Amino acid sequence: MQLPYSNELNINYLARLFDNTSECYKFFWFKAILTKLEEGRSNATFEELVNEMVADTWYMVLECHLSLGPKDKLATLVKHISETTGMKSSEKKSVILNYLKHTRDREIMRLKRILIGNVPYRLQSPFMPELKSKDFEGRIEERIARINHYNQIIYLFGSYEGLNTTIHVQKDWALYLQKNMDIIKGWLQYKLIIYLQKRNPSVPGISDKLYPPQERKLEKVREYWRLIMELRPIREIYGHTELTAENISIDHFVPWSYVAHDELWNLHPTTRDINSRKSNRLPDWQTYFPLLCEQEYLSYSMIWQYEKVLKKFNECAKVHLNNEDIRYRLYRKGLNRNQFESQLCEIILPIYNSAKNCGFDNWVYDN
Repeated sequence: MQLPYSNELNINYLARLFDNTSECYKFFWFKAILTKLEEGRSNATFEELVNEMVADTWYMVLECHLSLGPKDKLATLVKHISETTGMKSSEKKSVILNYLKHTRDREIMRLKRILIGNVPYRLQSPFMPELKSKDFEGRIEERIARINHYNQIIYLFGSYEGLNTTIHVQKDWALYLQKNMDIIKGWLQYKLIIYLQKRNPSVPGISDKLYPPQERKLEKVREYWRLIMELRPIREIYGHTELTAENISIDHFVPWSYVAHDELWNLHPTTRDINSRKSNRLPDWQTYFPLLCEQEYLSYSMIWQYEKVLKKFNECAKVHLNNEDIRYRLYRKGLNRNQFESQLCEIILPIYNSAKNCGFDNWVYDN
């Protein structure tokens, strides 16, 4: 991805910002700087930037269980805050930032200090090719003096004051980054996705796991199940509650925060209350897969019994059934119960196990 050219600045150095990245910190430190520039600020303290880093990784760590790196302390900090405060994975960024601004929890402060140990200085190493690795070690005051000697770098440091140390984005760089903000953010996201995919090789849809999703459109699936409910009583699989047009909610059997899609074979009806309780956990396989299969086979059978159900299925499939091989294997006419269950198991079980290996919790409904 090509970055915008500049007559005044060395964009080649900027393009190499993430060439040597063993941990995630560089991505989120730079992203935090961009956030401050979007707010119209060219100065920020270390602590303000670390707070942004925590808020930016909150969803992907807690909701999607992404690994950020083998020695990562950022995810450790996120999990500690969640465990001690009870804040949910869907918490608003403003609430997280406000908490971080005012807390003096000792463990949080300790982890914050770890995060500022290297990345503020090493991020700009491409701009200083003469410096060796040892030049980014030793007394911090000496590091700062050494780095501030370079005029072409993105930001300079104020005097060292721990988390209160301030960075100052240089004017030409601030203007360049603000002018090209959308392109720079797209480039950063591209680099981050590549990094996260290497760290999470079995996880699908990495690009959809960086931020909380917009409201998902599942109305066609609800219409499909409402029509079936008009013809047959349907009980949801977790609490065995009989469903009505008013209480129906569509659940992802394997959580959306892992699969990152709305494919019909992973969707089934439940109630709003139970869906909320389940959240992004994995239903216990031995308990609920047979019930899911029974419910899905009933809907499959009715596709071929009722013309209006087949019509509604085809409308739904245009949006929610995008793999032709799965459509043939699971929804072709003439499958008996055992054949259908075998196919559904082959499709869902590998994804289920992969999500389990990523740390998604097992869940059993407790009424």
